[in-house]
Amino acid sequence: MREGEPAGAVRPVSLFRAPVLHTPCQEVTEFGPGLEQLIADMFATMYAADGVGLAANQVGVPARVFVYDCPDDEDVQQRGHLVNPHLAALEYGDITGPEGCLSLPGLEARTARAAYARIEGVRSDGSPVTVEGEGFFARCLQHEYDHLEGLVYADRLGALRRRRLLRAAARADWAGAVERMPLRDPSPDSPPPAAT
Repeated sequence: MREGEPAGAVRPVSLFRAPVLHTPCQEVTEFGPGLEQLIADMFATMYAADGVGLAANQVGVPARVFVYDCPDDEDVQQRGHLVNPHLAALEYGDITGPEGCLSLPGLEARTARAAYARIEGVRSDGSPVTVEGEGFFARCLQHEYDHLEGLVYADRLGALRRRRLLRAAARADWAGAVERMPLRDPSPDSPPPAAT
């Protein structure tokens, strides 16, 4: 939590089979304390789960909001949130690399993403913001944006990789559940989130 930000509560994370993850999210129309609290809760939940990004539908709220705290390719930590984002640009060709998701805990698959992404939206106070990134941070931005469109990274996979991932999900200890609490304590003394 940063100075002036509300304290966040850790919320359960929606898992792969939850319908909220597979439906496009709704535009945010009300800005104010409720939105600020949602964003604070999303940061707390993301940190508790050792994530680098989290979309609102991953905590059961079908709103076009996501948060991130992710290193870029220069190893500079990028932290922020976007409300009502839209994808403004994808460039530089595809890069394929391992990708995981807090909604498919413990699983990953090699996923193709654009090497550069620019996303435009607003902050929680309604002021415009543009966020751009390359490499791993571009992957994070695209991944979170996909959630708001009702997609998970499994939807980006080819048939063979998708089939393998779905088989692994069916065998996971969380299979059959639609949500679960993150496993790590988000206290300020806890180590920072993993960068992978």
